[in-house]
This record gives sequence, structure tokens and C-alpha cells, in this order.
Amino acid sequence: MTLRSLQLLAVLPLLPFSAWAQVAIDTPKGGWRNSAGATEQYTQGVNYPANAVNLQPGQAGTAQIRGRIAGTRKAKPATLVVNGVSMPLEVQDDGTFARPYGFGSGANSVEVRAPDGNGRARTQFVDAYAGKTQARLRVVLSWDSPGTDIDLHVVTPDGGHAWYGSRVLADGGALDVDVTTGYGPEIFSSATPPRGNYHVYVNYYGSGEPAQALTVAQVAIITNENTPREKQQVFRVPLRAAGELTLVKSFVFP
Repeated sequence: MTLRSLQLLAVLPLLPFSAWAQVAIDTPKGGWRNSAGATEQYTQGVNYPANAVNLQPGQAGTAQIRGRIAGTRKAKPATLVVNGVSMPLEVQDDGTFARPYGFGSGANSVEVRAPDGNGRARTQFVDAYAGKTQARLRVVLSWDSPGTDIDLHVVTPDGGHAWYGSRVLADGGALDVDVTTGYGPEIFSSATPPRGNYHVYVNYYGSGEPAQALTVAQVAIITNENTPREKQQVFRVPLRAAGELTLVKSFVFP
């Protein structure tokens, strides 16, 4: 071992091995792939009450994020970072996590960080299927509290309104899932967004955690994903009372 290696070890935090969570991403796999012919479900049917993110039966590995975190206490959600956008990730009691995700063609990256920050895993892949639908507009809602229901509403230039009661629009834009147990994320995505004015709202629907009256919603707006013209904007909005409807951002596409 070199002198420089010893110096680096000296400044590392002295944590026991068991304190470092072991994070594993089972899918998506890294490397090159072609998703032509894969069964990919981005949206789910409307169920009342919706409660947690889950996967459709038969979902292809090319359209899901799945793995496990071992050696950590489930005191708060893990962190999921997809193509640079950070959001909470619900972890089950057995350490597993799973959620659908509509990846585009080209280069993609997924990183999962343990709830306590001591452990992470990352995978990068390239989908070479040129015919794959690409999201030109994606809106990602997440929030920082358990037991709360925050809803995403996207109003489009042609009068469409995507929300948990009407997730799929006539132009093909869709909201993926309705999360009522806290954290999110809820994602609206459109491959052919109409030109014009968009309005993004969040509704503080309710909370099962009265001790935490304040929750902070995060909305990320991504346009032209996986292209040289990609743009990301992130907004954080404090929500204080159930029933509160807040306009987060109005913008013009393109």
C-alpha cells in the first residue's frame, strides 16, 4: 500500500462495515441493449384507493427499476436519480424497491442511494432501439413526507388535463401512477406535446401524519430529454394544509 493510500484511509470516516448499506440494482442492466418488442407499461389503471407504486404483471426489465438495499434501517426513503433528476424512492420492509419507468432511447443512467447516505449503486445503459418513443416533455413530482397524498395536475395547451382521475390524454401524454402513501414520485410524460402554454399544479390532497403539517413538494420539468437541447428546471413548493392547490409553473413548449 502506498503512502498516498494510507493518507486517504486516514481521512475516511471510521464506520464499521455493517454501517454501509449494500445497494444492488437488478434492473435496468448496464451496457448496450435493444428494447424492440419488449412489453413496456408506463401507465397503470385507475384504482381506488391507490396506495403505492407497483409494477404491472409481465413488465419488461427495460421499463422498470428494481433492486434491494440491505443493511440499512428504513427510517426514510432512499434516493433515486434518473438521468440527473433526483426523487425519493420508497423501500419495502424487506429492503426491496420497484417502480415502472419509461426510459427513452439513447444513453440513460440510474443511481440509487441508501436512506442514510452510506451506500449507493449506479448503472448506465444505451438503448439502441431507434423506433422507441422518446419523451419530449416529462414532469416529475415528489415530496418529502410519508403518509401524505400530493397529486400532480398538468393542463395542456389543447385543454387536456392529466390527473389521477384521467391519466391518459388524447394526444398521448400520460400520468404514470397515483401515489397516496407519501414521497411519490408521480410522473407525467408526453412524446408529442402540443405547442403552447402548459400549467403544472400540485394538490395537497391529504395527510395521515397530523404531526407533520408542512410538506415540501418538488417538481422537475424536463424538456427534450436525451438530446443536445435537453433542459431541466426544478421547483420546490411548501404545502401547509390539506386541500391546498398550488400553481407551480406555467411555461411555453417548445
